[in-house]
Amino acid sequence: MKFPKTALSLVLATLVSIAPMAAYADAAADKGMSIAVETDHRDAGFSDSVAEATMELRDAAGTTTTRRFKMLTLEQKTDGDRTLVVFNQPVDLSGTAVLTWSHALAADDQWLYLPALKRTKRIASKNKAAAFIGSEYAFEDLSAWEVKKFTYRLLREENLEGADCFVVENTPAYEDSGYSRQVEWVDKTMYQPRRIDYYDREGALLKSMKFSDYKLYLGKHWRAGVQSMENLKTGKSTRLQWASWKFKTGLTAGDFTADALERQQ
Repeated sequence: MKFPKTALSLVLATLVSIAPMAAYADAAADKGMSIAVETDHRDAGFSDSVAEATMELRDAAGTTTTRRFKMLTLEQKTDGDRTLVVFNQPVDLSGTAVLTWSHALAADDQWLYLPALKRTKRIASKNKAAAFIGSEYAFEDLSAWEVKKFTYRLLREENLEGADCFVVENTPAYEDSGYSRQVEWVDKTMYQPRRIDYYDREGALLKSMKFSDYKLYLGKHWRAGVQSMENLKTGKSTRLQWASWKFKTGLTAGDFTADALERQQ
């Protein structure tokens, strides 16, 4: 098939313009992935951890409610990490526990224990976008971050409140996510998040989480002292104040089973 000269020129010009764009997209994806891999590498080896948290829920009118819980985490080498959250205050929530087995691409396994009913309930994968115990965190947000859970793209580099950051777009690679994408500011020094913006399934900005008061543990592991999640549509927010971090405490897989939920009381 012969193209007219003008048509052929247009085709060639289009191909020439597309090639640099494709190369740039590939480079941005490669750089985004390398940042994620480095983040994972730098925090590897903590084995297990235990921390205490105070959760402050604030509604649009400024009224606050306080809750307290502990979080246990078990590092896994061949699968996603396991986390257990157990509430101890207020009284009506005491003993409520959420267990999460995080996976890369397969649906996470999650269980909710309700002491009032003395019952452990499995959380369906399609319900992971539901609010966690009335907070601005979703059950999905409790899952441990794994590199393969997302595809990545470096958007730019910029300074955020004095910290030089990579700005990376994270797109969920797993099914039933409540988010279409996330935009994350990754601190270039710590390779930890300074801020994450969450976009709903329709692509609108839904929530923003900020991390502050980082401390270094065991000479390697950075943990934020404060995490603040703001719902930009409702005006509600949830603030987590972390304390009493401990690592390598001897936790085992047996502490992270559905049957073990009741033993945490």
